[in-house]
Amino acid sequence: MSDAVMELQLADPEATAALGQRMAATRPPQAVVYLRGDLGAGKSTLARALLRALGVGGTIRSPTYTLVERYPLADGSEAWHLDLYRIADAGELEYLGLDADEVGLWLVEWAERGAGALPRADLVVELAVEGDGRRAHLVPASAVGAAWLGALHPRA
Repeated sequence: MSDAVMELQLADPEATAALGQRMAATRPPQAVVYLRGDLGAGKSTLARALLRALGVGGTIRSPTYTLVERYPLADGSEAWHLDLYRIADAGELEYLGLDADEVGLWLVEWAERGAGALPRADLVVELAVEGDGRRAHLVPASAVGAAWLGALHPRA
């Protein structure tokens, strides 16, 4: 895959939300995003902003206990936000009835716990606490992810 990556300093939660909005504005029709980072790194803030910008109204819940939250999007597709922190084995995902054909956007936290049972990532977003803000490291993992990253940060 491409060596192109994007590094961003996010000064506050509003900057993290703005990244989510930019990602929504440039989202391909179908994509899988792995969200990585420690607890409190901003994964949920980013996911909520992205989903809200894609037309999700009402409450956007964290899937910490439900494992998956499904949201209809304004374009008629569906987004699934998964948090796999609490699963012990990737085989447990079989009981969630995940069907990749139904989903326009996957947002997966703790994807390594579902290795082998999840679709491959198109884009990996790594978030880390840095001082009072956050650092975001976006890495394409497919041609779809590379195109998305290019749309997020076009070269001059």
